[in-house]
Amino acid sequence: MSIQPIIEAIKTYETIIIHRHVRPDPDAYGSQAGLKEMIVQSFPDKKVYIAGEEDPSLEFLTNMNQIFDETYKNALVIVCDTANAGRISDQRYDKGDKLIKIDHHPNVDEFGDIMWVDTSASSTSEMIYDLYQSAKHDGFKFSDEAARLIYAGIVGDTGRFLFPSTTKKTFQHAAELVTYNFDRPSLYDGIYSIKDKIARLRGYILQHFELSESGMSTIKLTKSLLDSYGVNPMETGQLVGVLGDIEGIKAWVFFIEEEDLIRVRLRSKGPVVNEIANKYNGGGHPMASGASVSSWEETDKVMKDLDEACMNYEG
Repeated sequence: MSIQPIIEAIKTYETIIIHRHVRPDPDAYGSQAGLKEMIVQSFPDKKVYIAGEEDPSLEFLTNMNQIFDETYKNALVIVCDTANAGRISDQRYDKGDKLIKIDHHPNVDEFGDIMWVDTSASSTSEMIYDLYQSAKHDGFKFSDEAARLIYAGIVGDTGRFLFPSTTKKTFQHAAELVTYNFDRPSLYDGIYSIKDKIARLRGYILQHFELSESGMSTIKLTKSLLDSYGVNPMETGQLVGVLGDIEGIKAWVFFIEEEDLIRVRLRSKGPVVNEIANKYNGGGHPMASGASVSSWEETDKVMKDLDEACMNYEG
């Protein structure tokens, strides 16, 4: 689609509220806050807010705003990096005057008055920089802080440019972004440094993962286990990729027990996993997805589906 309708909407509205998905990652924060920073630099008189729950592990990037219900009246709402409406953090997203979806996940759940979905993009942050490149002809401006946030999102969603989603355009964007003045070593530390308790739990995972004949691996992190390491479920996002370098693993799943549900984290080196996630209240990328189930008995169904995907995969 043409990006111009999004540019015109941003120019038109005086109040803009930007959302992203629950359980945020650097791309969710980076695209959301990077877009805000770009708009603020371009239109200092506009009121621009970012909405959603705080994630302590991402506070080095930015902090969310407190937003009153009345702020949504006559506002433009933009949702970044979220394929499913049910996974939008802060469900007031539909209280504004106009809704825009900007995302790089498969467009499973169509929502919004304007939808810009580009599954060829490495990240939604990459798309926000595309938006700037088109919008600069309309007077939009960029800044060092916008570059820091967008670069963080690209780095996070490409696994430091290692994932297959990384393209020539991704590298071109990164080359331009690093010409801005921000502390890259500090940014990498914020994304990848871990506390000692996380390192110890990583050791447990490497000692206790299970691998089936099909190439499927599973890890179950019960609430009692997490408590014994002093780790809360929000912090486990730093652990999901730990099995990715192990020979023989085609796809893996983490089950993380929370107070009222079990969080499902699916990762893959080939078998498509977002179709499985869609069956269990989730979604995401073909190689990286999230979902949730209500019981340990239901996790057996997820494992069966993933095992079949691995057995049927020819790669």
